[in-house]
Order: sequence, then C-alpha cells, then structure tokens
Amino acid sequence: MCANFAPATPQQLAAFPLPPPDFAYAEAFPGSTVPIVTNFAPRTWVPACFGLVPAWAKDDRIVRSTYNARTETLAEKPSFRDAWRRGQLCIVPAEALYEPCYESGRAVRWQIRRQDGRPMGLAGLWERAAQPDGRVAWSMTMLTVNADGHALFGRFHKPEDEKRAVVILPDSVWGTWLRARSVEEARALLKLVAPDGLAAVPAPRVGR
Repeated sequence: MCANFAPATPQQLAAFPLPPPDFAYAEAFPGSTVPIVTNFAPRTWVPACFGLVPAWAKDDRIVRSTYNARTETLAEKPSFRDAWRRGQLCIVPAEALYEPCYESGRAVRWQIRRQDGRPMGLAGLWERAAQPDGRVAWSMTMLTVNADGHALFGRFHKPEDEKRAVVILPDSVWGTWLRARSVEEARALLKLVAPDGLAAVPAPRVGR
C-alpha cells in the first residue's frame, strides 16, 4: 500500500480550472499536508492530512493506520465507514508514487508515474473537522484494490504479501467520481488501472 508519494506540483495543478493551492506542501508521508479536491468543495484545492482522522479519533496519531483504505471493507471499518456512507469522495493529485521492490533480494524504493508527465488522480475519502480556533482541518485516505498478478503493481512489496494498488482514476472519470450519488456509483469506478501509460524506475533515497 502507498505510504509515500509526491503530490502534483503547483505547476501541474495550474493546468486545471481551479485557483492554485495557497499553501505549501512537499513529498508526502502519513501526517503530511497535501492538496486534494473534494465533492464538498469541488472548485478549490484544500490542504488535507495524509491519513483520515474520523470524528471519534482522540488525536491525529491514527493517521499512521488510515492513510490507505481497502475498497473491499469500506462499509465495515470504523475509520472509514461514515465517510464512505456519506459519499465524502475526493481526488488526490499525485506526480509520483513510491513503493518498495524486493526483486533484488532487499527493499529498493521505486517510483511509479505517468509516462506523459500528467498527474495521476487517486481516488480517496475525506473528513473535515472544525478546530477550536475556527479553522477547518481536512484529512484524507487513498483507496486501494487487490493487484495480485498485475504486471506493474504486482512487483512491489514483500513476496509473501498480498499485492495492493491505489485506485488511479482515468482522466475522463474525475468528474464522474466527484459527482457519484450513491455507494454503488462510486464503487463501480474503483478498478485496478491497466499498466499501459505508467512507468516505474528505481528511486532509492539519497544517502541510503
């Protein structure tokens, strides 16, 4: 599952008919701030925590286990079921994903991105909560599907682990995803992406 990604750059987001993000962000890990577009505020990029924070959570430490959500159990898991039932859908624009590959016998970080250089639109769920100072805190999770046997995503994570992949929405269904009016409509769009158009290369961390 994806715990590290590069959000789309402000320059990439300038191609969309939305005002550019007015907040800073960088390479993302659970707890990082990243831009998303939601069906609650579809005309603006909002700053969201990478890791969903449900209303009942006592603190933000829960993001360590809520940055990805399995599509098969969205309606059951306490962390995600309310956002899923309410149709709180979002898109996470990503320039690149990072996953560990063990084909060399040890974990090597690889980068996955689109060959055409455009950002990937990842399907997600959002939450928002009012803060004591009046600010609104957004959070999100990325949705994942089984990727066993997939030509690209099947290469990542430990050999004995189930293969998973985030849901990369085709450009043509971004609007359809945000306009989904039922869980049935939304679930119909949660599919494993074909490997065509994606590229993956080793991208070990500098100094490691």
